[in-house]
Amino acid sequence: MFGLSIADIAVLVFYFLGITYIGIRAARRVQNTDDYIMPRRFGKLMMMMHSFGTSTHSDQAVGLTSKTSVSGLSGIWYQWMWLFATPFFWFIAPMMRRFRALTTADVFALRYDRGVAALYSVLGLGKFMMTIGLMLAGSSVVVDAVTGGTMPAHWVIIAMTVLFVTYGMAGGLGAAIITDFIQGILTLLFSFMLLPLILSAVGGVEGMKTSLIEMRPDTAMLSLVTPGDIGVFFIAVIALNNLLGVVVQPHNMGACAAGRTEMEGAIGFMGGTMVKRVCTVAWSITALAAVAYYGGSIPEPDLVYGQMAREFLPQVFPGLLGLFLAALLASVMGSCDSFMISSAGLVTENLYKPFFPNRSDKHYLNIARLAGLLCVLGGVVIALLSDSVVRLLEHLWKINSMTAMAFWLGLFWRRTSVIGAWAAIIAPVLTWWLTSQTWFNNLLASIPGFQDWGIVRGTDGDWSLWLPWQMLAYIGAGFLAGIVVSLFSSPVSSEKLERYYGLLRTPIVPNEEVPEACHLPEGVTPGPRRVFFPKSNFEIPIPTRSAMLGFLAGWICVLMIIGVVVVWIAD
Repeated sequence: MFGLSIADIAVLVFYFLGITYIGIRAARRVQNTDDYIMPRRFGKLMMMMHSFGTSTHSDQAVGLTSKTSVSGLSGIWYQWMWLFATPFFWFIAPMMRRFRALTTADVFALRYDRGVAALYSVLGLGKFMMTIGLMLAGSSVVVDAVTGGTMPAHWVIIAMTVLFVTYGMAGGLGAAIITDFIQGILTLLFSFMLLPLILSAVGGVEGMKTSLIEMRPDTAMLSLVTPGDIGVFFIAVIALNNLLGVVVQPHNMGACAAGRTEMEGAIGFMGGTMVKRVCTVAWSITALAAVAYYGGSIPEPDLVYGQMAREFLPQVFPGLLGLFLAALLASVMGSCDSFMISSAGLVTENLYKPFFPNRSDKHYLNIARLAGLLCVLGGVVIALLSDSVVRLLEHLWKINSMTAMAFWLGLFWRRTSVIGAWAAIIAPVLTWWLTSQTWFNNLLASIPGFQDWGIVRGTDGDWSLWLPWQMLAYIGAGFLAGIVVSLFSSPVSSEKLERYYGLLRTPIVPNEEVPEACHLPEGVTPGPRRVFFPKSNFEIPIPTRSAMLGFLAGWICVLMIIGVVVVWIAD
């Protein structure tokens, strides 16, 4: 049936029923809206697996495999774009936990006003729909390849959606975190189970490298950088874009703040995403080995990961292909459920409540469940209409950063005003739109030197601003607009600023009771101000010793991962 054996189908059915049962059981602990959106009760291991499961999904393997099969090892940066940002997660997670917020939009409301929070929420919902669509589209591509096209992709999308919506609507973020523990283990399996098989088929790493050099002697298939394509400049700009954008990805509030204390969030956020960086290496090597195995010609790169699974796994053990599919679906469901809950929080707390206050908690809980469902349906539509996983991925990089400049300006510069925040969000969106227009890019192409320097690139006479230059354009526009407009507009009140920075200066204590979002527990005094420039409007905190040690440990891990790839694979 659908190119699968009875054993494969049995494994899939067991996974579907088991994960749904576990998720629904978690619903018993949902007593109110806070329990649904932000349960702050999980330990380090659960937070690590939640962070790993939420950030790792099959569309990334599909996109990376596709890009690597075309560009070579340098395609790894389509996922390693987060690598240099990962050590900073040790700082970001405690900061997000200290806000005591339910959603990231709460932070914008705290620092600016509800209008800015609403704007962020709308953009956040667009990001979630695009992300869910990307994941569903990527997974359907793999399933299509695994089953030889006998299982319609839209069936797969609908089936996955029904399952994670069922337990996600019932159990909220708590159910997502509990199921992510199991789905994270399956995601690790998904990342590594093909690697030893495909390497064995091409004569190991050395055999793979020899074949690639013989097949494509004029290309840099084994180089971590490809000048003119994925070079140092491209990598640096992508890394900057994602470091700025990671803090405003709405689901990361849960990844940072659902732990009991700051340490759970820091270890979970940095540790879980560092495990993903290792999985990225496995995906990339699998893609290179596939190029060697298939003779250097892969007509449909998006399908290669699933094709390898179909060719190799049934020969090893009955049911192994079903386990691969279960792991694939787990990687998607482990992310989509978290995104659904985060979108529910944005709609309920930051778009619905301000207009319909003083309703019962049960009413808001029902609204949250409905809002999450509507966001998922939007993602399903995007998935069914999409035609390229890589193109969706590149759009997502940009959406992630549209609100980042307003966040960072508000964090480090007390003078940032409400109107300045609006400008810092609107300017990047307008710049992104403008630099995506054909007429504007054709105008840029007419400027002397822009074509020769690679600022604009053309295909069949159509010019486009190269991705890193487009990113620098909207990042620069956001910061510039935010600064200039803030200087010529009224500042935020001192009382509001002190409440905002007071939360950041006050560590979390175990079992603390927060009366409402973005408020300190009763009787708790804000911590002292410890910043580098105390007599200025700059609010750059002096890091603690433990923060610096964790940050250093993160960089050691980053260098070790790069070192392994350079020594083992890179030419």
